[in-house]
Amino acid sequence: MSDDEVFYAMALSRMTGFNSQTALHLYHELGSASRVYAERTRIADAVDGCSPRLVESMQDWDEALMRAEAEMDYISRHGIKVLTPAAEEYPARLRETPDAPLVVYYLGTADLNQQYVVAIVGTRRCTTYGQDLTRRFIAELKEMCPQVLIVSGLAYGIDICAHHNALERGYETVGVMAHGLDTIYPRSHRDTAAKMVGHGGLLTEYMSASTVDKSNFVRRNRIVAGMSDATIVVESAAKGGGLITASIAQSYDRAVFAFPGAVGAKASEGCNNLIRDNGAALISTATDFVQAMGWQTLAELQHAKATGIERTLFPDLTAEERLIVDALTAVNDQQLNTLSVKTNTPIGQLTALLFQLEMKGVVKALAGGTYHLMN
Repeated sequence: MSDDEVFYAMALSRMTGFNSQTALHLYHELGSASRVYAERTRIADAVDGCSPRLVESMQDWDEALMRAEAEMDYISRHGIKVLTPAAEEYPARLRETPDAPLVVYYLGTADLNQQYVVAIVGTRRCTTYGQDLTRRFIAELKEMCPQVLIVSGLAYGIDICAHHNALERGYETVGVMAHGLDTIYPRSHRDTAAKMVGHGGLLTEYMSASTVDKSNFVRRNRIVAGMSDATIVVESAAKGGGLITASIAQSYDRAVFAFPGAVGAKASEGCNNLIRDNGAALISTATDFVQAMGWQTLAELQHAKATGIERTLFPDLTAEERLIVDALTAVNDQQLNTLSVKTNTPIGQLTALLFQLEMKGVVKALAGGTYHLMN
């Protein structure tokens, strides 16, 4: 991807006032942010359905271009990656959502498209019970599935507890922030954030020197949910950011889980309500979670290797089906859009092929539009 395309994508995100759906619509309709800029004076002719307000707003890019130019200088000096949906490193799960950010800024080392990605969220005012649940869950999950990326929001309470325990157990962990990468909020989490850069990363849709508004934190939650296979709410009061993240994950057709708490416990009221209203599946252990997701555990992988199972020996596969099997052999549990790119197969044809492979018992459909290659 050229620097020019990144530059215009950054400017376009400013032009649309962080209205992700508008930015994505223009981007997808014209194929690139640089093309949107080229067509700015005739945007209504180039893209159907543009409102008069959008047409007017597209005329003057001066401020957005100046801001993008300043940010290009900042990111080059600080080793920050700028990812657009066209970038291979852009979170593939997030790319599938209808309001994905046109640009994300990333400082870190973790692969954002790991086989398994889990969001762990909850109240800022967590109790000892919530801390213990988070610690135990991550410890058990590490034993069962060593390669999982843990995502949260770097906030007080359950978020920072998840990051801490992920680091302690050797997991990579990514914090999604509601402001630019020039700021760490809360400041008391700066040391943890520094460790995460080397063992995970920090991700945001905001440029440096951005104002930290309350609405930013709500918008941030869609990235936490969108880049993850599943969202786990550990503790939540009757209202809270964790419940917002869970609701967004549901709207994306992603799996949502919650730990129950004692009846009447304020910090668990939101989780109990989620479970009661079928907004989340109840879990009490990592085993519950892994089984519900249909994920392959370390023990199962070791057994498969010990018994010499080779995925290349599936019988009666067409050449097109074998392409899919080969892609899932290289990296299991991929989502439909990712498989389409990896196999160069149109979505409609790919869906039909995956259905055939399901009927043959070769693949299994998981939550969130992910496909798993069976042993």
